Amino acid sequence: MRRLVLYSLVSFVLVCVITSCKNEQELAFGRYFANGKVLYENHCQNCHSKEGQGLGLLIPPLTDTVFLKANKKELGCFIRFGLKKEIKINNTVYNENMPADDHLSDMDIAQILVYVTNSFGNNQGYYSVLEANTDLKNCK
Repeated sequence: MRRLVLYSLVSFVLVCVITSCKNEQELAFGRYFANGKVLYENHCQNCHSKEGQGLGLLIPPLTDTVFLKANKKELGCFIRFGLKKEIKINNTVYNENMPADDHLSDMDIAQILVYVTNSFGNNQGYYSVLEANTDLKNCK
């Protein structure tokens, strides 16, 4: 009987450990998301709002998953270098200039993008600093 209880306890602990383990990408996603939220609040929220709704016809919302997916490789460029071109989001045209945040690191930008692309009704997954670095090198 004692052996059965011990075996059951060890089995239970092993199952708990195995099911609670997260892979490195899941852990990185959590860190990026948490840090991205803070960075968003400090650098983006003033214009795009707490809920990513933007500001009327002046500042675009960050809630259009289709736009974010279609422009994912350029989003970091918009943050780093600003945006000086007309964009269309949810059938609304925005043409106000977005100022550059060129002091933000590639890591900061990756973290902001993980937060933005996984908040406000978006669910686009992980975006690494390596992806950000590559995308930022290819800005037009």
